[in-house]
Amino acid sequence: MHHFYAYMARLKLIRRWSLMRNTQVENDAEHSLQVAMMAHGIALIGLRRYGREVNPEHVLALGVYHDASEVLTGDLPTPVKYHDETLRRAYGEVERSAEERLSRMLPEILRGDIRDCMTEKGTYDRKIVKAADRISAYVKCLEEQRAGNHEFDAAAETVLRSIREMIEKDELPEVRDFMEEMIPSFELTLDEMNTEDGESK
Repeated sequence: MHHFYAYMARLKLIRRWSLMRNTQVENDAEHSLQVAMMAHGIALIGLRRYGREVNPEHVLALGVYHDASEVLTGDLPTPVKYHDETLRRAYGEVERSAEERLSRMLPEILRGDIRDCMTEKGTYDRKIVKAADRISAYVKCLEEQRAGNHEFDAAAETVLRSIREMIEKDELPEVRDFMEEMIPSFELTLDEMNTEDGESK
């Protein structure tokens, strides 16, 4: 018997933004799906528009599993996780231990491939997923602000600044394009999105 997928199903029980007052609670399963879709879209822009050597489906898989370890560790709030370098390194060790434990819950034939999806670091593909992760956080901030929740004002500025820094530092015009072409829609109402002017030409 292998427990991996039963554990993954529990990502929906892991609450994000736990130190913040939320108008709508977000869980890790919802977040992982959004990150995977956004990362896939960014990778496609990179491939089609900028000639990147990338497999968008691989990026999609990395996005699905990017927070898998949190089903064991929980989602440690950012102000805690990044408070100092010692704590950051310690939490990194906890994450690696959780990823290894989860990979042991798989049959041997699947173990290496899915472990790689959880642990791959430093590649272009992982940078795209990291950018999508931050964009998803920014979208959450926009949604909370639209609901009148000022608790997320500072977070929105911080996350947006980090996305812009990543675009410049890692030279990721595909992330810039995604931000410019896709994210403004999140500030529209459903009626506004359903107007003819809101459709792609």
